[in-house]
Amino acid sequence: MTTSVSFSTADAAELYQVPNWSGGWFRVSDKGQMEVTPTPGLHAPLRSIIDDILERGESLPVILRFPQVVAGRVKQLNEAFGKAITEYGYTGHYQGVFPIKVNQRRMVVESVAAAGYEYAHGLEAGSKAELALCLAQRMHPDALLCCNGFKDDGFIKLALWGRSLGKNVVITLEKYGELDRVLKQARALGVKPALGVRFKLHARGSGQWEESGGDQAKFGLNAYEMLRVVERLKEEDMLDSLVMLHTHIGSQITDIRRVKVAVREATQTYAGLIAAGAQLKYLNVGGGLGVDYDGSKTTFYASMNYTLGEYAADVVYTVQETCKARGVPEPTIISESGRALTAHHAVLVMPVVDVTGPTRNLDTLAAPSEDSHQIVKDLADILGNLSARNYREMYNDAVGDKQTLHNLFDLGYVTLDDRARGEALFNAILRKIAKLIQGEKYVPDELEDLQKVLADQYICNFSLFQSLPDNWAIQALFPIVPLDRLNERPTRQGTLVDITCDSDGKIEKFIDLRDVKATLPLHEPGTKPYYLGIFLMGAYQDVLGSAHNLFGKVNEAHVTIRPGGRYHVDLFVRGQKARRMIESMGYEEPMLRDSIEDQADAALEAGTLTPEQETELLEDYGEELLGYTYLEYEEG
Repeated sequence: MTTSVSFSTADAAELYQVPNWSGGWFRVSDKGQMEVTPTPGLHAPLRSIIDDILERGESLPVILRFPQVVAGRVKQLNEAFGKAITEYGYTGHYQGVFPIKVNQRRMVVESVAAAGYEYAHGLEAGSKAELALCLAQRMHPDALLCCNGFKDDGFIKLALWGRSLGKNVVITLEKYGELDRVLKQARALGVKPALGVRFKLHARGSGQWEESGGDQAKFGLNAYEMLRVVERLKEEDMLDSLVMLHTHIGSQITDIRRVKVAVREATQTYAGLIAAGAQLKYLNVGGGLGVDYDGSKTTFYASMNYTLGEYAADVVYTVQETCKARGVPEPTIISESGRALTAHHAVLVMPVVDVTGPTRNLDTLAAPSEDSHQIVKDLADILGNLSARNYREMYNDAVGDKQTLHNLFDLGYVTLDDRARGEALFNAILRKIAKLIQGEKYVPDELEDLQKVLADQYICNFSLFQSLPDNWAIQALFPIVPLDRLNERPTRQGTLVDITCDSDGKIEKFIDLRDVKATLPLHEPGTKPYYLGIFLMGAYQDVLGSAHNLFGKVNEAHVTIRPGGRYHVDLFVRGQKARRMIESMGYEEPMLRDSIEDQADAALEAGTLTPEQETELLEDYGEELLGYTYLEYEEG
């Protein structure tokens, strides 16, 4: 591939904002390829990993998972708090907790548990199924296993059995009524519980989840209810069972000032409980540590205006400052960071299978002929006379002519051939205007959306609803970058559409430092496959995906990077087959096969199928039931 003199890999890195959002886990190589860089000195091109997977006979789309990145994030978080504790002379400790609701995939949970063992990094479960999963993990004896969410007797009993197994299980009271239920089960099993109590802070977070905090929050006790818990435990002579105060102001907090306000309120509450006689050990500041998806380092909902180090330092300093002022012991600080630990580790790789757009294939239509309608000739004249001096006037004329063209077509005065020529000329006019205004400081209001109107649609082999539900549901932004050809200047602007039979299956908003872009710079597809990577999608997307159109979970490869640019695919997990997706809707495979066989037999008797065709039909049907739910093109 010839490297463009006027476009370098550094230009590509800036264009796609790679250094700003990647956190050092990914980079653009000198060869123009996206590389994963899990630790200093280790790197590997994603395109090479994909080529190897395809050579094995596997199919795309595929999620690449890098457990080393998860381990690296666990290390970064714990060392950031360790550094702040040392710097401020904080007398307490820090212990992280990973809420597995963020991603319950086995590789993710086991990677967090393994990497966190030396830091006594724990887990959090919000359901009985999650608790059963967490209890089976190998964890440091001091690592916390926090049980959050609403609970029934079964949930509570399982948590209490966890303490009998030697695990540091803490049951968080989410409402006052749970206390009696816990005490009853504890007496029945003869197990002393360790309790936490969630307090509703009046402070709120910032960003898309701001409303999840405050007085109307779904979980938590108010001040009166919390003091009643203390009094009740005193009556039961079990006040020493209350070990944790838990608070939470929401996910993806964008503004560090909101964090400091919430931590200060939480610490004041901790001090108040100590004054009431509680013997708290842990202060849980909850989740909310953000991920800078767009790299802008602002309070925009897809960003955050602080670093990991600043977050840790502000939490430690605020807790220490308040404890000193109130004269209470400095507690062990707990944070339940999930998004920040897992977002970076997963990349969805999807092939572009086709490209459509309003300005493609314009050269296939000939110029207007003598028989063409006058409105078509007028549009041709506008295209020929268009210049930097008159483009605004010409644009308005072209818009009017196009409207007239459609009106005349509806009345039967314009042929389909003339309509096709006229629309092609109008799109050519728009494209020429777009080139004329490129780089201008001022663009007329009516032309601001021109780039979006002219954008190509890159059809990609994936399901937005299965692999990227947050983009569809809450307009979350994710970095999207071609895997290679990053030493070539992208010549097209595009939006992305998936293969579902749903008009909502599209991506039309992309990251930008100053705003949200309506299009993504992309290359003209050539003879070789063109792959796009969607990055920072390791949090929530795996567990929120839907089965819309019966597209199931995609293939995934767990990859370890080795020295010298080498790598190893440790595990390849095939995605869901069509049969499994169909059965999840209440159908049974034998019933489906029997129905097709009966219909094929009837067609054979009617003479519309030969015996050979019947055999081939049944074989093809059976293969598709066992096949990948996504399109299976031969790559290369």
